[in-house]
Amino acid sequence: MFRHYYALPSAKDQDGFEVAAVRGVLASLLGMIKDGAKYIAVATDHVIESFRNDLWPGYKTGAGIEPALLAQFSLLEDVLSAAGIVVWPMVEFEADDALASAAAAAACNAQVEQVIICTPDKDLSQCVQGTRIVQLNRRSRTVVDEVGVMKKFGVAPSSIPDYLALVGDSADGYPGLPGWGAKSSAAVLAKYSHLEFIPKDWREWCVNATNASALAATLSSNHDRALLFRRLATLQADIALFDDVEQLRWIGPGPFFAALAARLDAAITENKRTNSP
Repeated sequence: MFRHYYALPSAKDQDGFEVAAVRGVLASLLGMIKDGAKYIAVATDHVIESFRNDLWPGYKTGAGIEPALLAQFSLLEDVLSAAGIVVWPMVEFEADDALASAAAAAACNAQVEQVIICTPDKDLSQCVQGTRIVQLNRRSRTVVDEVGVMKKFGVAPSSIPDYLALVGDSADGYPGLPGWGAKSSAAVLAKYSHLEFIPKDWREWCVNATNASALAATLSSNHDRALLFRRLATLQADIALFDDVEQLRWIGPGPFFAALAARLDAAITENKRTNSP
């Protein structure tokens, strides 16, 4: 939604309602179906806030999102559902939690050849399993499997929450620990995998981490905060979303899709936006 909102020219329906982002997302998903996708589902943030906002006051909220973009969220859910695409609107949890849960559930089905998570977001890298669950960056047309995650971050998928706890995630609103950067975090976690396994004495690290003594002191004094940040970064992977993958099979649009499609097609295109974030 965000990418399409800022990349596409503004388009307003007959009531003056902005619909360009919805049109962009719908076209993208229908393009996937045209290219052969038979099982497909979309997770949305029905509301921006989640249980994580109760854990950390600085966690991301809907503040600052342009009203014309935020107003399209519910319309997108309606349009995709009418198009026959399964939609999971998240309220207590986030869309990423739904993707993690769906990927884990689908991967347990022996008839599923591969699960493809269609986002390059680093949070979802923790869900990657070998070549069975992979990430797809549709813009660059690159697929990232477990080897790709390790090459990109320097840690295994299972260590991604620990990695994000140390380096932070500005998009989600938590800062990580002072002094811990990508290289030092990867070096230590590649050796010890998880926060609780990192020795308190830096001389036991056996890695070439820069400023090891200072990093150990920071981790020691901020250990509880690091565990909290890891909780924020850890995706919920046990949300019940479907009973059988056949429920995700696309069987065509529903009876209300034609009217919604006509509304989107009739939208008047205006000048391209330049105020991207």
